[in-house]
Amino acid sequence: MDPHEPEGLSPASLAAMRRTLRSGRGALTRRSLLRASGAGALALGGIATLGACGIPPARRQGGDGDAAPDHSAKEKQIVFSNWTEYMDVGEDGTSRPSLTAFTRRTGIRVKYTEDINDNVEFFGKIRPQLAAGQDTGRDLICVTDWLAARMIKLGWVRKLDASLLPHAYANLSPQFRSPDWDPGRAHSYPWTGISTVIAYNTKATGGRTVTSVGQLLDDPRLKGRVGLLTEMRDTIGMTLLDLGKDPASFGDADFGAAADRLQKAVDRKQIRRFTGNDYTADLAKGDLAACLAWAGDVIQLQADNPAIKYAIPDAGYLTSSDNLLVPAGARHQANATRLIDYYYELPVAAQLAAYINYVCPVAGVGAELAKIDPALARNPLILPDRAMVAKSHAFRSLSAEEEKTYEERFATLTGA
Repeated sequence: MDPHEPEGLSPASLAAMRRTLRSGRGALTRRSLLRASGAGALALGGIATLGACGIPPARRQGGDGDAAPDHSAKEKQIVFSNWTEYMDVGEDGTSRPSLTAFTRRTGIRVKYTEDINDNVEFFGKIRPQLAAGQDTGRDLICVTDWLAARMIKLGWVRKLDASLLPHAYANLSPQFRSPDWDPGRAHSYPWTGISTVIAYNTKATGGRTVTSVGQLLDDPRLKGRVGLLTEMRDTIGMTLLDLGKDPASFGDADFGAAADRLQKAVDRKQIRRFTGNDYTADLAKGDLAACLAWAGDVIQLQADNPAIKYAIPDAGYLTSSDNLLVPAGARHQANATRLIDYYYELPVAAQLAAYINYVCPVAGVGAELAKIDPALARNPLILPDRAMVAKSHAFRSLSAEEEKTYEERFATLTGA
C-alpha cells in the first residue's frame, strides 16, 4: 500500500483514488471540463443559436432516422464515443472489463473512443454529417441533456427499439424516466446522473455547516470565499429553488429575479468567483469555504480530505444527466441499442458505478454495488435514497431564443 494513501478504504475506493491522481481529476474533472467549456461556447452564441440559424433537419424519408439501413446482423460491431474517465478500466490500465464481457457474450466488437472533450466541440465534428442525413461514423454517443434535447428536436437521433431494451425499461430509475425533452425515453437512456449540491470545507468555515444557497449568497462570514458555477443551469437553477421557484417550470420574471439576486451578491463581493474546472482545488485548500459542486467531484475530494462535507438544501437540488444516443444514420443501430441495455443489467451497472462514482441511473443496483464496495452502496451521491430523490429537480428545456437570452444575461453577471 502507498504510504500516502489513507487507511481504511476498500480496494475499489483506493483504485478510484489512484485513477484520480493519475488523471489529474483532483484539479480537472471530466464533469468540470464539460461544464466550463460548454457554458462558454453557449454564451458566445454556439449551440444556443441552432434553432435560429436555419440548420435543417436531417434529410431522410422517415422520422427519427428510421430510413437509415441497419447493418447489425451482418456486421457485429459498434463504434462508441464517450468522455474520458467514463468507463471502467482493468488493473492493467488499458482494458475495459465490462466491454470485454459484452463482446464475449454477444460476439459484438466495440470500438471504444474517448473523443468527447466538450459538448459543443463534439457536436461541431458530427453536425455536417447529421445535417446531411449521413453516417457520423459512430453508432453510440454520450452527450449532456441539453445537447441531447437539441439533437432530438432537430431529428438527428434515432428512436430506440424498445424490444431490445428489457433491462433498461425495467431498471431505469423513476428519477430519470421522463424528461421533458424526451418523454418516455424514446430516444435516449442516461449513462449517469449529475447532482448539483453544496460543498464546504469545515476547516475554512470554522466547523460551521453550509446548507443553503441563501447562506452562500448572504452569510457575511463567508464573504469573499464563495464559489458558484459557470454553468448557467446549475447556478440559476439552485438559486431559483432557493427563491421557491421550480426550475422545471419557471418564466422570464423568475429568471430575472434569480439573476438579480446573484448580481447583488456579486456587487457585495460575497462571491469569490464563478468556477468551472478549478473549484475542487480551491475547496480542498480552503480558498473557497463553500461552493456549488457536482456530487461526483465531492466523492473524490472526500476520499482524501475529511474536512470536505456536502449538503442537500431543504429547497432541493439540480439533477442533470449524460445520455446515450444512437445518431441518425448509424450503421449498427440494433447493436448499439443492445449495448445500452447491457449497462442496465444490475451487475454491469454496479461495475460501472464503482469505477466512475457518478449517480447511477439504474434502480435496484445497491446489492450488486455492495458486493464491490459497501461504502459506495451506502453513498446517496451515487445511489440517491428516497428522501434525496424527492428533492431533485431538473432544469426545463429552453427554446433557442431563451438559451441565447439567458446565457447572455448570465455571462454578464459572471464577468465572462
